[in-house]
Amino acid sequence: MRIGVDIGGTKVSCALVGEDQTILSKVSFDTRGGRPYTEVLRDIADSIYSVLDLAGIQLDEVKAIGLGCPGILDQQKGEVIYSNNIAWEHVPLVKTLQKHVPKEVYIDNDANCAALGEYLCGASQGTSSSVTVTLGTGVGGGIILGGQIHSGFNSAANAIGHMVIVSGGVPCTCGRRGCWESYASITALIRMAEEMAAQFPDSLLAEVKRRSGQFNGKNIFDTARLNDSAALKLLDQYFYYVSEGIIDIINIFQPEMIVIGGGISSEGDYLLQPILAYVKKGVYCKQVPLPQITIAKLNNDAGLIGAAYLHGYQATVVKQGIQRV
Repeated sequence: MRIGVDIGGTKVSCALVGEDQTILSKVSFDTRGGRPYTEVLRDIADSIYSVLDLAGIQLDEVKAIGLGCPGILDQQKGEVIYSNNIAWEHVPLVKTLQKHVPKEVYIDNDANCAALGEYLCGASQGTSSSVTVTLGTGVGGGIILGGQIHSGFNSAANAIGHMVIVSGGVPCTCGRRGCWESYASITALIRMAEEMAAQFPDSLLAEVKRRSGQFNGKNIFDTARLNDSAALKLLDQYFYYVSEGIIDIINIFQPEMIVIGGGISSEGDYLLQPILAYVKKGVYCKQVPLPQITIAKLNNDAGLIGAAYLHGYQATVVKQGIQRV
């Protein structure tokens, strides 16, 4: 058995995962960004012991622990180098957690973990190459090539949310302007909904804001399904922005499959079909088969399962090249 932890900008989840990639027990808590990392890791340790207790399992029965975290991570040092979404820089993730949980700990970017989870037992199972895009607080991306996580020579690859799709556009938390994350994340969708509601104060979209007090992905999509013109216009813009990044991924990698994950992926075809239409129009080479674009199967569990299986699939950078851990 293994333990997987998925650290997100708003929520941290922890799960006990069996050798058949099934989740045996799971707990979660609010990240509450801005807290000292030591507090977050102490809560993660408590969650690890909680999932063990729920399943009646002892720590010595666990093969390894894997943590997925947004940002750039140094897997060899066990350190978060930089994560703009949770404001962590040079955080000794592994050493700090091991003070509470004496076990082997592996770490990687959260989107890499989600990509690995989908590759092992989800939408991209059986493919030779895939890119999993996670639309959440930010926009993450995990790339699987030849059965291994592609991390670059310095473990800093796959920051696809920070490629610019609108030159001089909306400021991003990374310091640049016009990043894909600033237009395709749920955070961006909510910002654009606020702007659209202000522009059309008589719309149902604006009424939803007045009634609920705040937007989220679900109430925005629900409003569009009621054929509110402002909500439909908003989502059309959003679908276009999501497609712009996917087109870039296709033009660069031509992967066998692109998987769209994150909480918003539960919208299914209502999300997928308009994006696919934009991608078909904008992709560079229309004379070759388009990579399959699909919705993640594991939903929010992909990152947990992938993190649990980092031991055995994670590529480590060494002087001689890439080798299996």
